[in-house]
Amino acid sequence: MDSGISETATGPRSEDRLPSSASSAVKVVIVGGFGVGKTTLVRSVSEIRPLTTEETMTQAGESVDDIAGVERKNQTTVAMDFGRISLNEELVLYLFGTPGQQRFWFLWNGLFDGALGAVVLVDTRRLEVSFDVIGRLEESGVPFVVAVNSFPEAPDYPVEELRGALDLPEGVPIITCDARRRHSGQDVLLQLMHYLRSLALTSEAK
Repeated sequence: MDSGISETATGPRSEDRLPSSASSAVKVVIVGGFGVGKTTLVRSVSEIRPLTTEETMTQAGESVDDIAGVERKNQTTVAMDFGRISLNEELVLYLFGTPGQQRFWFLWNGLFDGALGAVVLVDTRRLEVSFDVIGRLEESGVPFVVAVNSFPEAPDYPVEELRGALDLPEGVPIITCDARRRHSGQDVLLQLMHYLRSLALTSEAK
């Protein structure tokens, strides 16, 4: 089975090094169910060569993973994705994308440790694959935003209807995005930073 790692690292390229102006680096986790676009999001926004761990899906995997709604998907993440993005000259985000299949969820153990926040990617054609993911985040206490990935022919629901279906508290932001587009992924991460800042200010005011 061929490895899906995007490139074999042979040493840092000049564009892979942290900007000298960077003073803060934080960890952000990209989570979601199987096939919702986590690897695509990390790839589209990363300013360095993203590390991905995709493998070709086999017939054996079809008997284990629920591929309903993503039957044409032919690769899947088996460990994690990693990328980096500078939101400004000082703030750098390290992005960790998780595998979506439940059989790989043991890899999530410890992944949330030290994470400032998370992005939950959602596919409105298969909202049910997000329920357990959101539950695990809530148990871990990691604040998160929900990003609805715009798939072709996916139903478009009002925000409040989505909030009710996902049983989200009123304050959790819900954003529409296209994980393939860099600017759209950047907007999601900026929304997460704004949300985390508002939580911090609220906490300080108490």
